[in-house]
Amino acid sequence: MAYPPAPPPPNPYGAGSPPPNHLPWAIATTILCCLPAGVVSIVFAAQVNSKWQAGDHAGAMKASNNAKTWAIVSAVLGVIVGVIYFFVAVASSST
Repeated sequence: MAYPPAPPPPNPYGAGSPPPNHLPWAIATTILCCLPAGVVSIVFAAQVNSKWQAGDHAGAMKASNNAKTWAIVSAVLGVIVGVIYFFVAVASSST
C-alpha cells in the first residue's frame, strides 16, 4: 500500500506574501509633498517586510496601514500647502 507524499514543511518565517509596504508612494510623497509626514511614512514602510519575516503578521499589517495613512496625510498636506501658496502668490501679484 502506497502512501501519498508528505506535505511540505511550513515556512518558519511566515506563510504567504507580506502586505504591501507602500514604499514607492512614501518616497514620492516625501519628495513631492510634505517632508515630515513622508518620512514617517517611509519609516513605517521599511518595517513591513522585516516584521512579516519575523512572524509578526499583525505588526506588519499595522505598519502597512500606517505607511499608507501617512503617505495620504503627506499628499493632502502637500496639496493644501500648494493651494495656499497659489492664492497667496495671486493675491500678492494683483496688489
